[in-house]
Amino acid sequence: MIRIGIDVGGTNTDAVLMDGSNVLAGVKAPTSPDVMVGVVEALRKVLAAAGTGADKVDVVMIGTTHFTNAVVQRRDLAPTAAIRLCLPATASLPPMVDWPDDLRKVIGNNWWLAHGGNEFDGRVISKLDADELRGIAAEIRAKGIRSIAIASVFSPVSKEFEQQAGEILAEAMPEAHITLSSDIGRIGLLERENAAIMNACLRDLSRDVVQAFRGALRDVGFTGRFYLTQNDGTLMDADFAERFPVLTFASGPTNSMRGAAFLSGVKDAIVVDIGGTTTDVGSLQKGFPRQATVAVEVGGVRTNFRMPDVFSIGLGGGSLVVDGPDGVTVGPVSVGYKIVTEALIFGGQTLTTSDVVTAGGDADLGDKARVAHLTPDLIRRARDQIAFMLEDCVERARISADPLPVIVVGGGSILVEGPIAGLELIKPNHFAVANAVGAAIAQVSGEVDRVYALADMTREAALNDAKAQATAAALAAGALADTIEIVDVEDVPLAYLPGNATRIRVKAVGELNVG
Repeated sequence: MIRIGIDVGGTNTDAVLMDGSNVLAGVKAPTSPDVMVGVVEALRKVLAAAGTGADKVDVVMIGTTHFTNAVVQRRDLAPTAAIRLCLPATASLPPMVDWPDDLRKVIGNNWWLAHGGNEFDGRVISKLDADELRGIAAEIRAKGIRSIAIASVFSPVSKEFEQQAGEILAEAMPEAHITLSSDIGRIGLLERENAAIMNACLRDLSRDVVQAFRGALRDVGFTGRFYLTQNDGTLMDADFAERFPVLTFASGPTNSMRGAAFLSGVKDAIVVDIGGTTTDVGSLQKGFPRQATVAVEVGGVRTNFRMPDVFSIGLGGGSLVVDGPDGVTVGPVSVGYKIVTEALIFGGQTLTTSDVVTAGGDADLGDKARVAHLTPDLIRRARDQIAFMLEDCVERARISADPLPVIVVGGGSILVEGPIAGLELIKPNHFAVANAVGAAIAQVSGEVDRVYALADMTREAALNDAKAQATAAALAAGALADTIEIVDVEDVPLAYLPGNATRIRVKAVGELNVG
């Protein structure tokens, strides 16, 4: 299978062309203000480097930061209506209660509470009221809102009320985008509701972005299927991505970690991905990023959909280096994609980390003569500060005293001098485009997260049921049946609930079926 992986970063858009497990070509193109220009350039460069026509490519996988950036920057977000099926319960904390004021204002702060919802074991809180929902639909239409998020209490246990409410609203408002929280989030009402609202407000943007990607691929002659990468390192097709844009959040760091595991052959390690602006650090477990176990904030909003346990610092190849009265500081400000015009080695006026490593003889970039004036003392102090920042990151990422290896990837990994925190250092082939490799090799997943009452069934039966549901979800997402395997099982007894309740989360993954 010939496939192209693309990862759109803040500084560069990386692309690789792979034949099976072999990387035939890997390239970088500057990320342009109009992101699609950089995507087209990267596509054309990687096809030329591999000597392959677009008609020979079977599938394209893309990782993008479009939707994360839209939330963080509070732009291109549609007015959204939030409907919670809950009455008479949960009325004390309204939807979006914990959102930043500016973000809540941008999408309109429109919410309604309605009857419905379930207890943890599936028992009904109150019956759905169709007339009540039709009245809410009329109010939403009067406000000119076309994006709706529906969340029901304990809908991961029973999604029937959300589905019925969605059908009623779709009949009343055929033009509306409707997001059901049970399709996105996990147990935990507020976080799951937040994720659904965030998804709904991105639906107009996701339609435009997916169409733009289709146009970019068509411009280079590709007419096959393309996929976007999710934040758990797996794939979703373009139509699914258009419906669930929030599932792309944090896909960039995830792609890098998956690519690092593939290129190095190491399944358990700490990954340090150094780009042009930031360094992302996280832990690999069985070749996948360790998942965050607590609510993850995106743009100041708590969510609970699957996210990698990755943190970032402002250190990259374009980070500014300032020698001040208190010593050398590195980052967090970066010249980003403007490094090719603003760094000293490229004729600019800004001292960056790339200038420092070039002056020290550890990289061959640009015109070394332009940094010949940098003193050995300044270079040494800057390198020491970079080493200190990296060591601090690795120590934060460690969850045990086990001496896990450190895999360093990303174009900015030229900043690494030697072993970090005394651990084995691995810099695999094609390290600079590991994020695009991670996109290209991404698999298809299915996941279930629900509460079981073990008073009614055995623990083994509950686990088997969850595994069967996760496998079915992977199949539905496009995985090859004979390649599906269970990669993660989490079983947490819930002592505060009656009925010997336990929360079970299972994840299944398989290879993409391109037949």
